[in-house]
Amino acid sequence: MTPSRRAVLSAGATALAVPAKAADPSALARDEAHWARVAALYDIPPPGVIQLENGQFGAMTRAVRAIYEQKLAKVNRETSLYTRRAALGEVQAVRAKAAAFLGVGVDEIAFTRGGTESMLVLIAGYNRLKPGDALLYADLDYDSMQVGMDSLARLRGVRVVKFDLPEPATKQALIDAYDRALKANPDVRMMLLTHLSHRTGLIPPVKEITALAKSRGVDVLLDCGHALGQTEFSLREMGVEFAGLNLHKWIGSPLGVGLVYIRKDRIPDIEVSILEGPSDRIEARAHLGTVSYASVLTVSDALDAHAAVGPAAKARRLLFLRDRWAETLRDHPRVQVLTPPDPTLHAGMTSFRIAGQTTLAQAQALKTLLLDRHRIFTIERGGVAKGACIRVSPSFVNSADQMDALVAALKVIAS
Repeated sequence: MTPSRRAVLSAGATALAVPAKAADPSALARDEAHWARVAALYDIPPPGVIQLENGQFGAMTRAVRAIYEQKLAKVNRETSLYTRRAALGEVQAVRAKAAAFLGVGVDEIAFTRGGTESMLVLIAGYNRLKPGDALLYADLDYDSMQVGMDSLARLRGVRVVKFDLPEPATKQALIDAYDRALKANPDVRMMLLTHLSHRTGLIPPVKEITALAKSRGVDVLLDCGHALGQTEFSLREMGVEFAGLNLHKWIGSPLGVGLVYIRKDRIPDIEVSILEGPSDRIEARAHLGTVSYASVLTVSDALDAHAAVGPAAKARRLLFLRDRWAETLRDHPRVQVLTPPDPTLHAGMTSFRIAGQTTLAQAQALKTLLLDRHRIFTIERGGVAKGACIRVSPSFVNSADQMDALVAALKVIAS
């Protein structure tokens, strides 16, 4: 470790004074003083606005950003003298660290430029389809992935089955919905499953649905874009064979880094990139050309920062902040909370709509009202079968008082 990197990390650890590993995560989730210290590790957001749209990407800590800037300066200074020599081994070391973090083999993951590109590798490369087969996806799956499935169907001469997930949802209702769709369409051979919906924040029972699909001979492509870092999970334990993951959302790496996972024995079922020759390596499925070396190398430091705060503590904090507003408004006659109270079916993100306001234009107007009148920043989301909604995505560094401000604003708006 270089002296400058050691100094930066040491300063961050001192500011945090982390008891996260020793403390009970559920108790720590409610410790506002602790999370104020965590928030102090980040640049202060623009004053006068409560930032509740942290879903697009997550900020780096100042320490991680400083390390990233050091790496960027080194790459810019040394150019190919570095990138064609020492950088190659250093990237491999970061890849091995990421694999250990996920609990998978280093030869089962490859870097991409984000979760969307990871899913592109899987959807476009899936090579087990034949005429007469079908693909399956749900209304809450990500827009680009839906388009990708439609495009794949057109290119491979297969059909698409789209269905709507239940709202309100329960674990069994979600399993039953996939079961019905698969029973009604026995020609389905591959399906998209979103681990944590960007539309509503819903987490389906991935393990059970994956097992159900496998029992019917259906492969599952799991979109983990929002799940990694927001909730705790194991790809192995869930029985996942294909997954796209994002490192710049809830892990806090620099923008433009993701991972694609393919279980080793399934790598041949994803075609190599058209820019590659025959290969059994996963990297040949995700040909990127010249990457942002500084961004990829800083993943190691982002993972260190994630570990310092504590994955369990972050996950519990996000649940606490979500419950602070969503469960307070659960019984409000005009506020519809779109994820159930069951903590296994959501993480920190949750959407809502005002009763009777189901169009995207109405959701956009509500988002504008929240910002202009109450200084609360959120984002609208369409594509939900029962109507558009507003997504609330707190960061673990938001405060309980800020969630209370959202509650107060919505009570006024919905009165």
